[in-house]
Amino acid sequence: MLHAQKFNTAFREADTAPSTLTEGTYLQLRSDIIEGRLQPGEKLRVEHLKDRYNAGAGTLREALSLLLSDALVVSEGQRGFHVAPMSLTDLEDITRTRVLVEGEALRQSILAGDDEWEARLVAAFHKLTRTEEKLGDREQARVREWEMRNREFHEALIDGCDSRWLRYLIGLLYRQSERYRHLAISQHSIARDVHAEHTAIYDAALARDVEKALAAIETHIQLTFEAIRSIMPELDQASGSTEDR
Repeated sequence: MLHAQKFNTAFREADTAPSTLTEGTYLQLRSDIIEGRLQPGEKLRVEHLKDRYNAGAGTLREALSLLLSDALVVSEGQRGFHVAPMSLTDLEDITRTRVLVEGEALRQSILAGDDEWEARLVAAFHKLTRTEEKLGDREQARVREWEMRNREFHEALIDGCDSRWLRYLIGLLYRQSERYRHLAISQHSIARDVHAEHTAIYDAALARDVEKALAAIETHIQLTFEAIRSIMPELDQASGSTEDR
């Protein structure tokens, strides 16, 4: 079930609850890595994780193996599992690749999308706009709502694309970039007119203007990289290591 979800939903979380303890543990670990509760380079000792995730050693090893395929965890020989390190070089590579795969998925979606695709996109953008209008107070609950609506909007944009491999790659790269964004906003305030960026993508997609939509999505993705690079130059050196802590 979890394998299929990785191919079906690129941005948003799966609609169904975890069906096994391994799936639930995997999702908890993934969230803790993406949102920075588990730090880059941190050693993931199974004996220390048992109580935190209320899971047995076998379940944790299976969950960590799934995270290896997401490139959120690394394993080196007999040294065990570690949270994957982070660096600006890595983020730049992620950014370039996201532009390629998300642009292609958006192109296919615009060309193939029907009236139902348009309706889903309009609904998703409306919900996102309502949330962004209320986001000024930065309450944590509002931020969580924005995260959900943002994912739904980006999912709706590519909903007309039927390539399961593009969806898988987009999801993989998006969650990698989320790590950097969470790290940045936990320490700094990023000044951007994200709503204007979303509006530009939405207007072009709805007008079926492929060239303009691809330019807008590229700008949107690239601005995230530029913002993080400007406020976190320390990421020029890899953050975290695989040394035992």
